[in-house]
Amino acid sequence: MHKLGISIYPEHSTPEKDMSYISLAHRYGFTRVFTCLLSVNGDKEQILREFKETISHANALGMEVMVDISPRIFAALGISYDDLSFFDALGAYGIRLDMGFTGSEEATMTFNPYGLKIEINMSNDTNYLNNIIDFQPKRENLIGSHNFYPHRYAGLSYDYFVKCSERFRGFQIRTAAFVHSNDATYGPWPIMEGLCTLEMHRELPIETQAKHLLATKLIDDIIVANAYASEKELASLSDVLVAEKFGLRMTLHDTVTPLERKIVLEEPHFYRGDVSDYFIRSTQSRVKYREETFKPTYTPNIKRGDILIENELYGQYKGELQIALKDMENRGKTNVVGRIHEDEIFLLDYMEPWTKFEFILE
Repeated sequence: MHKLGISIYPEHSTPEKDMSYISLAHRYGFTRVFTCLLSVNGDKEQILREFKETISHANALGMEVMVDISPRIFAALGISYDDLSFFDALGAYGIRLDMGFTGSEEATMTFNPYGLKIEINMSNDTNYLNNIIDFQPKRENLIGSHNFYPHRYAGLSYDYFVKCSERFRGFQIRTAAFVHSNDATYGPWPIMEGLCTLEMHRELPIETQAKHLLATKLIDDIIVANAYASEKELASLSDVLVAEKFGLRMTLHDTVTPLERKIVLEEPHFYRGDVSDYFIRSTQSRVKYREETFKPTYTPNIKRGDILIENELYGQYKGELQIALKDMENRGKTNVVGRIHEDEIFLLDYMEPWTKFEFILE
């Protein structure tokens, strides 16, 4: 089961604002909270007291709070990897190791008596995970998450992301990745040009980022990296998570007929199993409306991402809906009725035969 999460950065906010944000996210079904304890500058006791207050609020709502921490902070707080009572007292669900140890320590930590989850960094394609597995950890307490990157162009390449994620998938370790809010204003550091795991996500709407991560089938949990996402964005992520069908944002052309509009927006669609390189076919509408008239309307040459309905010049194919996967010549037999949003055309590559899908009109 997939989960959604938010991030809070107490050093840059107030407990009141953070708790309000947590409550808002909870209303939209979010169950994870990521937060940083990468520095304890200032009044350490006050920082930890406010930290505990915020975490307690999240726990009361049934949310899981993961605390990001580095070995340096272990030393600063006088914490040993074989005694995690500090984090249990804090109310944390688990700790994320910003930088790891040797493998043996991580494995030992998974046997902590408090049941704390130990989350490790997924964004390195090294034998780090294999080393931990060699030391026989308690697997159910070991999870992973990718990094996020505030510097433009520094995010992970897609191919590298896949390699790193598949390593964790191979050991059946729960995975997470970060998306960024276009409405949020800050993260853990002063510089922030978006805050995402994948570089290709930096300019995309938040729901498109999430749809892509889910479509890879490599990521279990999706966490908003920056704060604070807008209520509209939280709602859109919730919609993506609970959607029963693969949703594609699109627009309709002014030339669309009432029947064509009904086919696009109201009829059920699935990706026909005998696959073509040129289009995704949804053929049930041509059966249901075989007695209807489909006059030629708007028939320009076809571009990848166009939504098509065959007109009566295509004989028995009239009324069939398609999504173009490649540019094609149009000989006047195909009405171009709409277009997938440019941001989401790349998602067509992740659709598989028999995928149930729907169109989301913008």
